[in-house]
Amino acid sequence: MKRRWKPFPHAQQRFDFPGDALKKHWPRLHRGDCEPFPRTGPLQDAWRAFHRGDFQVACERGLALGVEGHAVADKAAGIYATYLEPDAKARLALLEEAAERSEAARKERPDDASSHYLFAFCMGRYSQSKSVLEALAAGTAGQIRRALERTLELEPRHAEAHIALGTWHAEVIHKAGAIIGGLTYGANESEALEHYRRALALCPESAIARVEYAAGLLKMDSSKVEEARKQLAQAAKLKPADAMEMLDVERARSRLEEL
Repeated sequence: MKRRWKPFPHAQQRFDFPGDALKKHWPRLHRGDCEPFPRTGPLQDAWRAFHRGDFQVACERGLALGVEGHAVADKAAGIYATYLEPDAKARLALLEEAAERSEAARKERPDDASSHYLFAFCMGRYSQSKSVLEALAAGTAGQIRRALERTLELEPRHAEAHIALGTWHAEVIHKAGAIIGGLTYGANESEALEHYRRALALCPESAIARVEYAAGLLKMDSSKVEEARKQLAQAAKLKPADAMEMLDVERARSRLEEL
């Protein structure tokens, strides 16, 4: 990582969790991904960097820890690429590299839910940035779905995996159509909605769940503008717990203005 990443564009003090504060706030910070509290100081420091928005520092510290740090490294890269990287080529490279690391981690740790989820998350964002249709043709979409289903087998409370699986169904229906998407790829609108609702039940304070729910509704049925606007309005009012959630809330506000 020779390039300097763009800094988090907000004050970071509110998202700093020094000392025992990290453990105290961990259940709230990780309700969405069920990540276990890190056992070592270096890994805790990597997560502290992530939560305050020092995404490049978080990624570098995670990479230095090998497979133990892959989750914080890959999540930091994925979130940064999704929200803050302005260059399309650099964005794709970051997502591809993170997906490759997560793929290696899930082979080494097949019972680690985070490995499967982060592979799916990074590959999903990569496909959205490049071409969902290419991902369908290449079989990548199937790999993403299987990784998310494996995540939920290992950790049924993983709200972020439910969000991603709901979006998977919505994207396939949007690009391939409901009939072809259903017959060829197994995409289903009712399953998409169920995953979004399950995510909100598990993590009602999640802005990204409502943002993706709104987007999914419109991809599957463009007439659902009022329901999408309702979800975005609720997301825009949420209080973020860390830098990632701040970016989620900002996206909700931006999408709401666009509707």
